Amino acid sequence: MFIKTLMINPVFFFRVVILMILSISLHELAHGLAAISQGDDTPQKRGHITLNPVVHMGWNSIIFLCVAGISWGKMPVNPSKFRSPKVGNILVSAAGPLLNLALGILCAGLIKLIIESGHEEIVSPEFFYIAAHINLSLFFFNCLPIPPLDGFYVFSQFFPALKPLENTQFGLFALVLLFLIPAFGQGLGAIADLIIKTIAM
Repeated sequence: MFIKTLMINPVFFFRVVILMILSISLHELAHGLAAISQGDDTPQKRGHITLNPVVHMGWNSIIFLCVAGISWGKMPVNPSKFRSPKVGNILVSAAGPLLNLALGILCAGLIKLIIESGHEEIVSPEFFYIAAHINLSLFFFNCLPIPPLDGFYVFSQFFPALKPLENTQFGLFALVLLFLIPAFGQGLGAIADLIIKTIAM
């Protein structure tokens, strides 16, 4: 369990927790802002246009993050209010992962800047490495076409035959199966590391 890391390496533990909370909160906020841009005022009415992580994640998600290293968030939207249902669904669903991708690339670039400027003793490249790793991993994970992940809602707009899966247990089963396969998480991490090294080195 992830909570064991608190005893072994508390600095790493708190860095991961803080960065996960920040990354997920910004991910959800990106969904909300995209929804507003498409004509849906639900995020505003429900009080979700905020940086408060408890609003985006809830205490259950935050506690589960500290214990198991896994977390989630939610942004209330009403697709029926989008000016264009298809375009709106694609843009709103893609906004969260794309925000994580941008943050990952930005943090990888900052690592390069810190190293080249010789300021490693002042600003920790490791902190930005963890941030880049988390955000790039979140990007690739959320792009999977499995409900309720964002990738499913994007892909289902292009492949309507997938839409019935939204109301089944397929997504839950698939996600549990993926988390039980160590190679899955390792693969996402390896791809994230490759991108970070390409940008930062």
